[in-house]
Amino acid sequence: MKDKTIDYLLRTTWLAVIKMYNEEASKFDTTMATGFTLLSIDPDGGTPSTSLGPKMGMEATSLSRTLKTMEEKGLIERKPNPEDGRGVLIHLTDFGKEKRDYSRERVLIFNEAIKSKVSEEQLQHFYEVTETINDMIINKRIYN
Repeated sequence: MKDKTIDYLLRTTWLAVIKMYNEEASKFDTTMATGFTLLSIDPDGGTPSTSLGPKMGMEATSLSRTLKTMEEKGLIERKPNPEDGRGVLIHLTDFGKEKRDYSRERVLIFNEAIKSKVSEEQLQHFYEVTETINDMIINKRIYN
């Protein structure tokens, strides 16, 4: 483990998480990206389409494809934003809310499984390290 870089460990762990979630999602004919999108949409008031990409860290092109597929499957509907005539709000349908609840349940199961094997102190250190990494990247303290 000593010779593995932080980048390597982050990347391989995240790829394993993606694979795990996609395997679980495939049982219900969906994907991790769809589940993540469902969790990012306000279930009551909807979410402006323009704020979803930045909120999720997704490129607009990938998000557009995901939203199109979700709309075709009846998970979401687009409605004009009453506060901004040019904007669109993404709303969950009843079916979308049902799938959102399922996605939320899967995330909570994952979190509880990890918490059952990792001490509170270790988890706190993990949070601190990831916050530091994110802060360094956002504030360009690595290559600049």
